[in-house]
Amino acid sequence: MRIAINGFGRIGRTILRQILTLPRHSDVQVALVNDIASADMLAYLFQYDSTFGPLPFEVTTADGKLSVAGHDIALFHRTDLTRLDLSGVDVVLECTGIARSSDVAERGLTAGARAVLISGPSPAAEQTVVLGANDGVLGAARVVSNASCTTNALAPLLRVLDTVGGIETAHMTTIHCYTNSQPMVDAPRGDMARSRAGALSMVPTTTSAMQLVDQILPDLAGRISGAALRVPTASVSAVDLVARLQSDTDASAFPDALKAAVDASPVLGWTDRPLVSTDLRTRAESLVIAGPEIRVTGPRQVRVFGWYDNEWGFSARMLDIAALMVKREAP
Repeated sequence: MRIAINGFGRIGRTILRQILTLPRHSDVQVALVNDIASADMLAYLFQYDSTFGPLPFEVTTADGKLSVAGHDIALFHRTDLTRLDLSGVDVVLECTGIARSSDVAERGLTAGARAVLISGPSPAAEQTVVLGANDGVLGAARVVSNASCTTNALAPLLRVLDTVGGIETAHMTTIHCYTNSQPMVDAPRGDMARSRAGALSMVPTTTSAMQLVDQILPDLAGRISGAALRVPTASVSAVDLVARLQSDTDASAFPDALKAAVDASPVLGWTDRPLVSTDLRTRAESLVIAGPEIRVTGPRQVRVFGWYDNEWGFSARMLDIAALMVKREAP
């Protein structure tokens, strides 16, 4: 699989880190990286990462190339991707965060790539695909959204929970680490609470996952509500889901039934250990269910809690969906 990374921020850098450090991605070729920041800044931020730690090898730049771990990757600084020649690229991983209109989202196609995968929700996408929830709808779509990190955590959980007991209604709270959408000190934002210093307070807010879940799991549309609580941690978030099931469930049997469904999912994990958020850093699953946190209240109400590394896990899904997009075109 031959890819191009457009936008070398948190997700773009995490994707490349996984390609270079995980043997399972040895068949991935990176044609180029494109970002408007300077070469020296991009190399520095890639080598020294405050969340995942420094890379175990040096990163240098020279002659329009990013050199790391024996790989020389072409490095460009174009504001418009159509100014590049992307012929021979299977998938552009569109990680700029600005591909919300078709003219921006389709620039990779215009430049010659076969497909574009957007690292976030986008109304310009032909399909929004979440592995383990609705990946069967991928079809022949050439511009695809990988949804959001929280949607990737929640939708597969809803899918397996619905198979176990049938979901009547559910409410999800994501306890989410702060991101670049929040200021480090109080500063105006569109939302008053989100205008407060992200590393100093817990901030109640909304999540785009709710609109996306209705789209990804239309059979559950209108039955799932949700909210977000941003908390002062740098990485690893959590999903806290309370659901009312359509059928009675036995309190002693429910955890085993849920674990069996989770084990059959391609993206969910399980732990019976009393873990805290830092223990889940660099876990590649979309969500890791915490077995000790499961509760059954009455015959039909259950509580399920799970952890997700909102950067590492989401980046892993970007590579997984890109591989599916390439595989469908293979002879």
